[in-house]
Amino acid sequence: MQDPATTNTTADSPRYRLVVLAMLVLVYTFNFIDRQIVGILAVPIKADLGLTDTQLGLMGGLAFALFYTLLGIPIAMLADRSNRTTIMTVALVLWSAMTAVCGLAQNFWQLFLARLGVGVGEAGGVAPAYSIVADYFPPHQRARALGAYSFGVPIGSALGIVFGGVIATLIDWRTAFIVVGLAGVALAPIFKLVVREPVRGGFDAKGSTSAPVGFGEVMRVLLSKPSFWGLSFGASASSMMGYGMFFWLPSFLVRSYDMTLLQASLYYGAILLVGGIAGIWLGGSLADHFGAARKRAYAIIPAVAFLVTVPFYIGAVTSHSLALTFVLLLVPTALGLLWLGPVLSSIQHVVPPNMRATASAIFLFVNNLIGIGLGTVALGALSDVLSVRFGADSLRYAILAGTVFYLIAASLFLLSARRLERDWI
Repeated sequence: MQDPATTNTTADSPRYRLVVLAMLVLVYTFNFIDRQIVGILAVPIKADLGLTDTQLGLMGGLAFALFYTLLGIPIAMLADRSNRTTIMTVALVLWSAMTAVCGLAQNFWQLFLARLGVGVGEAGGVAPAYSIVADYFPPHQRARALGAYSFGVPIGSALGIVFGGVIATLIDWRTAFIVVGLAGVALAPIFKLVVREPVRGGFDAKGSTSAPVGFGEVMRVLLSKPSFWGLSFGASASSMMGYGMFFWLPSFLVRSYDMTLLQASLYYGAILLVGGIAGIWLGGSLADHFGAARKRAYAIIPAVAFLVTVPFYIGAVTSHSLALTFVLLLVPTALGLLWLGPVLSSIQHVVPPNMRATASAIFLFVNNLIGIGLGTVALGALSDVLSVRFGADSLRYAILAGTVFYLIAASLFLLSARRLERDWI
């Protein structure tokens, strides 16, 4: 018997599905506002609390990623068995409240622990959402739907950077944390009222009759899917550079171009918003179009995009013209996020419906532990080392060195393409 709290997605109107997608995007936007606002606030936080770049990297990356990745899998297993919208509502309240607590921190360790709390909350925000999207949209629309869901990445990152820069300039960095945190808490009950729990696998040939399975069974299936691991580690390599840029580029603009905090926030916010949305939508559209005939396209398209990002990043970071840097950064920002729709759709299709949230969480575990946990701190530590020789320009050369991660990502995606056709369900 169907749970009265669930909705039959095949019978829902296209308009309601779009409303659900819009609400998921809104929550994901807050997810990334709270996640990325610390990047623009790194400048005043460093000055106020006297932190090094390595400490900033730990606070912005590892502190968040540690519990975000560790708790993501057990929460996703719960999501494969119970109401996903309830889990997301509780997660939204928790990570938003802990974001507000960041504004009360008086030293590095207090801020580090508060960011741990943000990571604990956000552990329940993404994998369940991937599963919900897959149950509200049919297979031939999923790359675009998951791409549209991923608009929360550039929108949230841009808003976090711009809002953080404006509030930190007009008031202070503590107020920025408190305001965005409380706004997320207020959103939670609205999300719960609007978004109904969908039937699992309602659009899939095998339906939703499969019983929940244990973690061991999910791992057994995934270990037989080489493409899953190639996509996971490839995405994590790209995320080391992607998350590193989200965090460090505002500081780079302030240090190397003598921009004010407000100027840097508006400048980079525009790049993320325009480039990010264009790249994500392009990736989902291309994957759904070319992937209908050949599933390997879901891996080949982002691999090509990663290769093209490298020369544009090199040109942008070495340019001394702000106008030219803006134009050059739009391209790799777009191409660096193009993978989201194709890869997230692939993850949903290499396992049956009753394993999707758990498989997504395992993917996020690999991607975020390496991408967020290591990328931000790696660029920060490299910047500290290079500061002896290059001074305020050390971030410029740390970013240049980081482009090698895109080459690694492209290689892993191309290898995955060879097996994706066979692994696809």
